[in-house]
Amino acid sequence: MKIQPLADRIIVKPLEAEEKTKGGIVLPETAKEKPQEGKVLAVGKGKVKEDGSIQALELKVGDKVLYGKYSGTEIITSEGEEVLIMREDDVFGIVK
Repeated sequence: MKIQPLADRIIVKPLEAEEKTKGGIVLPETAKEKPQEGKVLAVGKGKVKEDGSIQALELKVGDKVLYGKYSGTEIITSEGEEVLIMREDDVFGIVK
């Protein structure tokens, strides 16, 4: 991937949508929910504060994160991979 996010932005690869419900019902493509979990692929250098210093991001490459349903901007990389670019503020938490 040849994209480097700027400032407090991150690039997230959404995890695959569930194929089955917990009860075993197979979901058709149209009924699948948009995933709200993903893996961080790249992070920016950090948020620039008012005094000009840079506040480093809490997230790092490889973190599994939860984010809002409609967060970020979907893009397709040169390799054909669908990823999201979003601000660190759009992330609700890190899955451990």
